[in-house]
Amino acid sequence: MAEENDQEKSEKATPKKREDARRKGQVAKSREIPSVLVLLGSLSVFYFAGSWMFNQLTEIMRWVFDQTVHFQLGGESTHELLWQLFLKIVVVLAPLVATVAVAGILGNIAQTGFMLTGETMTPKLSKLNPLKGMKRLFSITSLVELIKSVLKVIIIAGVSYSMLRGEMESIPALVELEIPAILAFFGRVALKLGFYTCLVLIILAALDLFFQTWKHERDLRMTKQEVKDEFKQREGDPAVRARIRAAQREMAMKRMMEAVPGATVVITNPTHLAIALKFERDMPAPVVVAKGADHIAAKIRELAVAHDVPIIEQKPLARAIYKDVEIGQQIPVDLYQAVAEILAYVYRLKGLVPTA
Repeated sequence: MAEENDQEKSEKATPKKREDARRKGQVAKSREIPSVLVLLGSLSVFYFAGSWMFNQLTEIMRWVFDQTVHFQLGGESTHELLWQLFLKIVVVLAPLVATVAVAGILGNIAQTGFMLTGETMTPKLSKLNPLKGMKRLFSITSLVELIKSVLKVIIIAGVSYSMLRGEMESIPALVELEIPAILAFFGRVALKLGFYTCLVLIILAALDLFFQTWKHERDLRMTKQEVKDEFKQREGDPAVRARIRAAQREMAMKRMMEAVPGATVVITNPTHLAIALKFERDMPAPVVVAKGADHIAAKIRELAVAHDVPIIEQKPLARAIYKDVEIGQQIPVDLYQAVAEILAYVYRLKGLVPTA
């Protein structure tokens, strides 16, 4: 017989297994998607605000050179100069930094949703084990990641070379251009290179996300025994549930039998069925307080005899009530006439006159 660890993981992960994995930070996620969004965000900032950023940096350089002419070395003056320079640089870089931060956050949230867990940051001594570290380093996962990185570099390098090769003819003519025109040329080439790189990375990110999703689903798969064990943990052991149900039935039976001595009449089949009815002045209709078949019916009859509860044999009525009326329910309207006749007979036996 095969051991549990050798069983094939052929079952899909249960919702509980997925929830536990998510709580531990184990989700299907591609690291390429945030990288692509960061690169796209950066290119967008340079495309729409590149001229403004260049002009601002030029003004900052002019301001610095102007300040150095009248600069006097001293504690306060140096601090003030550096502080003003820092504020100016922050203003220039703020759009780029904000865009990169938002792109990185959205790249992760778009894949996994908002997820906050400290499981991955919890210190574990097992992570310090050099043998396990070497095992992770030379694992199949590490090999796949290495192959992906090499392929990504080769593809991006090939696309970049193809794009730059078309611009090589324009480079000799740069010697005749002014510095602003040269800078504009290199800026245009850099944006074009970044754009084509983004296109390649988008395709690679989509493929990587597909691979990570497949790998995550494969890693979450469970054996049949694991599914059974989880079901037992969630629903409880079947033997325990059976004992609980038996105890509940026993308590319900005890309460039902305790209600028989207070019944008004017991209707029988005569031996197979027994139904105890109770009717009082403030009740809109008689209520079934106990019913049973075979040995339960015999027990109801015994209690009725012991407590002087009248027993009336009425086969059709007994069968109808036993089939259609549950314990604690009133008898239906279509049985009013038959039950009323029995109650009237019981009252006559006891020398009582029923109250309307």
